[in-house]
Amino acid sequence: MGSASSSYRVIYLDVDGRIQKVVFSRFCSPCDIKDLFCTALGVPRNTNLSLLDSSGAMVSIDPTMPYNSERSPYRVVPMTGGQLADKEELFQNVLTQVAEQFSRAFKINELKTEVTNRLAMLEKRVELEGMKVVEIEKCRNDIKKLREEMASRTNSNFFEEIKKLTPRRDVPSYPKMLSCLEHMYHDLGLVKDFNINPITLKRWLLCIHDNYRNNPFHNFRHCFCVTQMMYSMICLCSLQEKFTQVDILILMTAAVCHDLDHPGYNNTYQINARTELAVRYNDISPLENHHCAVAFQIFSQPDSNIFSNFDPEAFKQIRQGTITLILATDMARHGEILESFKQKVDNFDYADEEHVTCLKMVLIKCCDISNEVRPMEVAEPWVDCLLEEYFMQSDREKTEGLPVAPFMDREKVTKPTAQIGFIKFVLIPMFETVMKLFPQIEEAMVQPLRESRDRYEELKQIDDAMNEVQNKKNENLTIGGKKK
Repeated sequence: MGSASSSYRVIYLDVDGRIQKVVFSRFCSPCDIKDLFCTALGVPRNTNLSLLDSSGAMVSIDPTMPYNSERSPYRVVPMTGGQLADKEELFQNVLTQVAEQFSRAFKINELKTEVTNRLAMLEKRVELEGMKVVEIEKCRNDIKKLREEMASRTNSNFFEEIKKLTPRRDVPSYPKMLSCLEHMYHDLGLVKDFNINPITLKRWLLCIHDNYRNNPFHNFRHCFCVTQMMYSMICLCSLQEKFTQVDILILMTAAVCHDLDHPGYNNTYQINARTELAVRYNDISPLENHHCAVAFQIFSQPDSNIFSNFDPEAFKQIRQGTITLILATDMARHGEILESFKQKVDNFDYADEEHVTCLKMVLIKCCDISNEVRPMEVAEPWVDCLLEEYFMQSDREKTEGLPVAPFMDREKVTKPTAQIGFIKFVLIPMFETVMKLFPQIEEAMVQPLRESRDRYEELKQIDDAMNEVQNKKNENLTIGGKKK
């Protein structure tokens, strides 16, 4: 986790004439640091603050703020309504300028130099003005999107780059996702080897896209991420040298179809609420059974049946293999599947069909929950999306009088508490077991998981320290009130 000097920063504040020492992690977000300053100042967390140095100049509240000392503390000033109005107006002006840049981005050849200069100026203004964190992040995201658009328009070797896909890439836009998925099937030789009609492949992928719902987490973007991770593992682990092409086709197709028509409420809700899906599938993996059913309803349409050239026996093999893998994504079966794989991994036999099936089940499970393998800036927004979906479910469960899982309750869970246990006891053990067969995944996948675990443990320590400070302050206020 690194030394204290590299992991933590110390800032001194002038709070009503007394010096307050504040310690925070370099991984803290600007919002976390502002909340810490609010606690030190004794004001509500949502109070907007200005940070001034000894010369009266404004200092940006973020992990990169300059060090100071007890002799030159920063002065923290709560912002008044008039100041906030000025900031709101400034923010609107900044967003207007960003919007203007978007509208002109399509003239990239003529305006590239001007846009780059304006972006640099906007980023500097955002950093210096100390606007509200949410607004800062939105503005920065707009700037990032514009830069990505500029880069994409000057990249004429898009599909050459796709060949180099790794687990650490970000997610492209929807049209590019469809193109990427199509390219993966071509690049792995599946289209050629199984005589798949390229037009049918396009129609099938469009139909798949249309049958994913617009949930915060379980949506087509998640489908793409899981499939891209599967493609990466196939390439990284040289699976085409160990598996048949039929196995590769099953792995890829199961990844594409694994969450089709997900309603945004998990199996526990389906069973407790006695939904139509739970009744239809007798409480046995109702969602995963539904994903399989929707997948093969799509395959039943001639225009979207990529298996139309398969004979009945070959199609039966594909169907059974795809169903087996999709059903394996039910996390209720996680312990059972991983334990079975652990018993086989030390003496793994690629000629044993049971061994190969078990490995394929573990591979799709790894890909399904692999977001933390990706860089922090890609993985963390996925945590927000998952928590949003969890909170939607727990709110509904409370309304309907159904049991609520603590890890889905907005009043009980935080990002660090949600992720630490999942990474330590689910992700790392599973990926480390797979690493016994494929040591090459350690650097690309297992090490990022360990770093993510360390980062969230540091964030939890910060949260705990802030809560302890707040609790002591509350106790002092209570004692002071009693004495009066």
